[in-house]
Amino acid sequence: MYSKITRIKAREILDSRGNPTVEVDVYSKSKRGREEVPSGASTGIHEALELRDKGKRYLGKGVLKAVNNVNKKIAPRLRNKNCANQKLIDDLMLDLDGTANKRKLGANAILGVSLASCRLASKIQRKPLYKYIGALFNNKRFTLPTPYMNIINGGKHADNRLQFQEFMIVPKFKTFKESLRAGSETYHVLKKLIGKKYGKSSTNVGDEGGFAPNLNKVREPLKLITKAVNELGYGRRIKIAIDAAASEFYSRKGYLVDDKYLTQNKLLKVYESLVDEFPIISLEDPFSQDDSEGFVSITESLGRKVQIVGDDSLVTNVERIKKAVELKACNALLLKVNQIGTLSEALDAAKLAMDNNWNVMVSHRSGETSDSFIADLAVGIGCGQIKSGAPCRSDRLAKYNQLLRIEEELGR
Repeated sequence: MYSKITRIKAREILDSRGNPTVEVDVYSKSKRGREEVPSGASTGIHEALELRDKGKRYLGKGVLKAVNNVNKKIAPRLRNKNCANQKLIDDLMLDLDGTANKRKLGANAILGVSLASCRLASKIQRKPLYKYIGALFNNKRFTLPTPYMNIINGGKHADNRLQFQEFMIVPKFKTFKESLRAGSETYHVLKKLIGKKYGKSSTNVGDEGGFAPNLNKVREPLKLITKAVNELGYGRRIKIAIDAAASEFYSRKGYLVDDKYLTQNKLLKVYESLVDEFPIISLEDPFSQDDSEGFVSITESLGRKVQIVGDDSLVTNVERIKKAVELKACNALLLKVNQIGTLSEALDAAKLAMDNNWNVMVSHRSGETSDSFIADLAVGIGCGQIKSGAPCRSDRLAKYNQLLRIEEELGR
């Protein structure tokens, strides 16, 4: 099979928020792999650098510098290289960049090439992408993931006064198809409840398809979600997850929750009471990204009941995961390929987490594209969890719909 890279072409396109992002085509003699790069709004300070142009064009958010880095610097380096050697492709780009956070070429430039090379190799080998990724990860058991659906927004994803950023439903049914159906039904019942109580304007959707009604207290969305779930009779099958994104409401005064500044210990008590009161199974970024002590305390207190997910604190970075493992500061990793910038590094991060008996949840970003790579990634590594927003907006549904196709192909 002819797997040499003959040409690489990048361009500037728009993401789901209407902001520029990078799209990359990687060609062999007979095939093409194309990938689009996502972008986050609530980003950790330890993430790899997303290179933006600054200046007036697109209000400073243009990505022509990253595009130029692909076309003028990366492309010549990778021409005639074997796209099926993912580690070689990624290492060559890392060496070319030469910085710890990819600030020279930009993680958005490097990632586009990394993922497009993977897709090209899967096409050349005539393998579904999830099976090709499974081979890279040495995984032969393909598991459809449980969807984590962000249906009520706060924090940086909304204009209300909710400090916690995401309130998610977690439908757990026998098949992914059933889970998606139950999630969609719950979403629409919730829409009616919100519209009736807060007005139709409160059912407008945010970046990830969730609603952002005028709520002030963290228990309010949990009560609304519980009511919607119970109306459908899904109380035992649909659980709740929270992404607090605590770095966004932390300051020197403490953690601002429900209009009060809380100490680390008092915030822990809030989480403990919420877990006792509601069917919560997952807490993501419950403390600020550098508050290791807070993560250790909540993992010790609640880690047997719920998964404690590290996102901004870990940024899909092997070294940061190693530190968290030593401290026992988490028991789950949120895997975002654009936080680290190459597929190889993301797979290394997932393997490290799994080797230490952590859970792994593959995740989208708030600025998404029509690309469905992470759906195949979640199945390929067999992590069993995916976070891809509400069952609304084509940029979110692209992932869920691809999982339906994969489930059908696997005969489940």
